[in-house]
Amino acid sequence: MKIRVATPNDYDEIYQVVKEAFKTAQVSDGNEQDFVVALRQKETFIPELELVAVADEKIVGHVMLSEQEVKAKDGVRNFLLLAPLSVSFDYRNQGIGGALMEAAFKKAVAMEHHAVFLVGNPDYYARYGFRQIATFGMKNKSDIPDQFILGQELISGVLEDLEGELEIKE
Repeated sequence: MKIRVATPNDYDEIYQVVKEAFKTAQVSDGNEQDFVVALRQKETFIPELELVAVADEKIVGHVMLSEQEVKAKDGVRNFLLLAPLSVSFDYRNQGIGGALMEAAFKKAVAMEHHAVFLVGNPDYYARYGFRQIATFGMKNKSDIPDQFILGQELISGVLEDLEGELEIKE
């Protein structure tokens, strides 16, 4: 398996991978593939942080990180939103999702991004160090239930005493 930055030539294949992956997801509205397309159109899109996993000459996984504002007690701060992480059904349980996140987070830190948030299954993402945002002193201002809004520091201590509000719009 190879992990690389996604290109516009990959977009149709990514669309199908994301659509397939979320058919069986615990947390899904069925429109994640369209959310990816919409994210690419926003100013918050970071092309260098959209990665794909390639195996057997096809895309089998995808991750995308984009900018995410947090309203903190000391003003607005920019972090990252991981949305979505997808792995083709036949390639699950092989560490591809973890490898995609690891590669994306390494690039993010090199680009001076310090924390990441997501909407997802708390049992899955806890394995990778994500925890509920309330543990960072943050409030969820989204319509999404609190237990599914998770965060992780990419640089230790960056979210300590943040006391902010996070609103994820899908």
